[in-house]
Amino acid sequence: MSSVHLSDQERHRYSRHLVLPEFGAEGQEKLKAASVLVVGAGGLGAPVLSYLAAAGVGTIGILDDDTVSLSNLQRQVLFTTEDIGKSKAECARQRLSSTNNQIKVITHPQRITSANALTIIEPYDLIVDATDNFPTRYLLNDACVILGKPHIYGSVFRYEGHVSVFNHQGGPSYRDLYPLPPKPGTVPDCEAGGVLGALPGIIGSIQAIEAIKVITNIGEVLSGKLFMLDSLTMESKIIGLPKKQNHNIHSLIDYDQFCGLKPALMKEITVKELKALMDAKADFQLIDVREPHEFDICNLNGELIPMAEVPASVDKISTTKQVIIHCRSGSRSGNMVQWLEKNHGMSNLYNLKGGILAWADQIDPEMPKY
Repeated sequence: MSSVHLSDQERHRYSRHLVLPEFGAEGQEKLKAASVLVVGAGGLGAPVLSYLAAAGVGTIGILDDDTVSLSNLQRQVLFTTEDIGKSKAECARQRLSSTNNQIKVITHPQRITSANALTIIEPYDLIVDATDNFPTRYLLNDACVILGKPHIYGSVFRYEGHVSVFNHQGGPSYRDLYPLPPKPGTVPDCEAGGVLGALPGIIGSIQAIEAIKVITNIGEVLSGKLFMLDSLTMESKIIGLPKKQNHNIHSLIDYDQFCGLKPALMKEITVKELKALMDAKADFQLIDVREPHEFDICNLNGELIPMAEVPASVDKISTTKQVIIHCRSGSRSGNMVQWLEKNHGMSNLYNLKGGILAWADQIDPEMPKY
């Protein structure tokens, strides 16, 4: 990080930092010279981005290819109702720029992949992982290992959150904590499992603190340690991680395949094709595997069989006509199609591509995007 100097205005803005022992103007100058890429502008990304911008990190990158939906607002505090349907990356950029007009904010409104990860990450000093899926976590870890970049890991699920600092000064990486991904379907995501709205605010704020500590070289960072918080009891603990192993990471791979998310090709149907079947009054079965509270918000008049009840409700699923299974985005329903095909040999199943969200985008704009 290059040496920079603070203007009088910046000295006033960051005066509470400047009086901190061990921090002072030197620490603030390091923040100004630093560049941080935050991958994910959701529940974790919102507090990370907010506090890094307020702290005066000179260059902040925002990588997120998603748009704001109503259900995001329960925890993603960078956004408002007026932002629904807009790019998260762009909305976040506007908010950060209004918070601090003395920093540079770069948007990457795209999905990070094995093909673009090294190019995107290379210019940044530090990466913050604010994502919510295993393929991207392994991808970010491996890219940071290859490029020699430290990265700040955070995760939340229901009432529990974790934070660690990986690949820092020879310390362990994400693969030392989780050498192999869990089997598909064994760990629900936040959409299926839920998350307490305020919890990402706590965990994301801790990620921001760890990023600041790494940049300014103050305190003890969570390298080789995993911070764990149970928000129901407000009990926290720090456990030690295994020592860094040589995982021989020299190139990026297909992380969906590595995490077992690319089984046999699944049959899918688009929302326009479903609409055509409905208009033609075709004989098919439509099954909704969302939860009852989701069904009450909006539905396609399908038969509600929540995902957890599918194994005990197989006899309700037709084996003689086309069966179309859907959820909010196509993720849960896709898992159910694959499970039913594997465990019950069904060959008449189709996943509704994009789920309710695609229906709202392409067929019924008045449908709530929860």
